Amino acid sequence: MTIVSQDAIGPSLGEQRFAVVDVETSGLSPRRHRILQVAVVHARADGTILDEWASDVRPRLWRVGPTHVHGLTARRLRGAPTIAGLVPELVGRLDGAVLAAHNASFDWAFLRRSLRRAGYTPPDARRLCTLRLSRSLDGDGVDSHRLVDLCDRYGIDHPNAHDALADARATATLLPHLLRAAGTNDLGSLNGAVRGVTTAWPAPTAGGRSWWRRTVLGQR
Repeated sequence: MTIVSQDAIGPSLGEQRFAVVDVETSGLSPRRHRILQVAVVHARADGTILDEWASDVRPRLWRVGPTHVHGLTARRLRGAPTIAGLVPELVGRLDGAVLAAHNASFDWAFLRRSLRRAGYTPPDARRLCTLRLSRSLDGDGVDSHRLVDLCDRYGIDHPNAHDALADARATATLLPHLLRAAGTNDLGSLNGAVRGVTTAWPAPTAGGRSWWRRTVLGQR
């Protein structure tokens, strides 16, 4: 659904494709915890949703962490694919797009480490953080920049918070409001809200091995 006019965004930025990502995890540490659910929503800067994809992820040692937050149980995730099995689909959906997320440093840290564990080396992806962007626009005048609170402010429907696909959809809908408020047609001018340099993701190699296999077999 288009919610912001193309003229309000600008023609160059309006042509950019964003891969809006959200992950639900078993905890807060990318080193010790794992992704349990991942979603990617392709969207334009004007809020047009192009397509969406989501998957549960089988957890390591069946540790699911705070089920009361994300609603994911070991029983539900029993038949889910591993992150290694999702690498081709995930990489294909990120390739050629600017990765966007609310608190992108969190999502990116988990994605990067999970992909590396699976034997794939991610590039320094260009990524836009809607949390940082919102903070840069409002300064210290707003108490909360949580996704749920920003959705309330902009009148965005956000049912089922802490579901990866629901959060990615909400972030994709929030994005054009923030870009319009920033008043720019150049991602490079968004200062601390944008990190990374490339939108090109190399295809996974058939011989890619997880970190523990490379260590045990001496293949680094």
